[in-house]
This record gives sequence, C-alpha cells and structure tokens, in this order.
Amino acid sequence: MTPTQILAIALIAVVVVAILAGGWYLVRSHRLRRRFGPEYDRVVAESPGRLAAERELRERERRHAGLHLRDLTPAERERYEQEWRELQARFVDEPARAVVEADALATRLIAERGYPIENRDAGLAVLSVDHARAVSGYRDAHAVSGKAERGEADTEELRMAVVRYRALVADLLGRRKGGVVHA
Repeated sequence: MTPTQILAIALIAVVVVAILAGGWYLVRSHRLRRRFGPEYDRVVAESPGRLAAERELRERERRHAGLHLRDLTPAERERYEQEWRELQARFVDEPARAVVEADALATRLIAERGYPIENRDAGLAVLSVDHARAVSGYRDAHAVSGKAERGEADTEELRMAVVRYRALVADLLGRRKGGVVHA
C-alpha cells in the first residue's frame, strides 16, 4: 500500500468513528430528552452547557438505580386516596390549608415510596427519573404552599397548586387517567 492509500483509509476510519460517536451522542440525548421531558429543558437551562446537563441527568439515573423503591399496598393506596378526597373537599372552605396539607401528603407519599426527602433538591432530582412531568408542577406547587403558609397566595395560585399536587399524587399512586386521582 502506498502512503496515500494508508492516509485515505485512516481518514475514512476517522470520519466513520466521528459519525458513529455523533450518532451515539444524538441517540443518548434523545433518550434523556424523552425520559425527562420538561425537566431536561430545565436542567439544560440551569447548567453551563448541554453536556453538563446530560451528565447530571445520567447521574440522577445512577442514583435512582441505587434506591429501594416500593409499590404501595392496596390498603396504603386507599388510605392516600381517601386523604386526597378529604383534602379536595376541604379546599372549598380552606384553600390555603388544603394546599399546605397537600404538600405534606405529597412529601409523605414520596418518602413512603422510597424516594429520599432529607435533601429536597436531591430528592426531587431522583424523583424526576420516574415522574419528570409531575415534578415540574410539584416544584411550582411547593412554592405556592410556602406562600399559603404566609397568607400570600391568591385563590388561583392555590387552585393551580392543588391541580399540580393531584398530578404528582396520581403518578405516585399509579392511578393517572385524565390527570385525576381515581378512587
């Protein structure tokens, strides 16, 4: 083989490797975007770059794999559904109290399923692996819960917070149909 042929083969090999690496990166990015949905966009916006964001999302998946998650028993599920029904009924007369209680119920449910709650941000990061779409709304609802405790939330904010808590609770209970908890 001549040096020109060797150089041409080497160049072709480099191009093929580059194409394969680029394709692998695109597939991996697409998988993360599909799995995390709006959470992917939030992490990318808060990170110094897409590579750092995707590294963070893969780290979440790694931490998630180490958890000992569990399904609720039928009795536990029914207990949470009953609490949720009572909470929604209370919203009519005491919306701020209902939102604060919804936050507490969601936190208990998250912990009972086996997700970490000691560090809220780290816990939500891991929770987003399974419940990415609901976590975004939960963050917003939790902020409204704080405002409700201080008497600063308006009725529409409180209503939307309950809707967002309901989506998370439904996801965690495994009972999602049209965005409502079915009991």
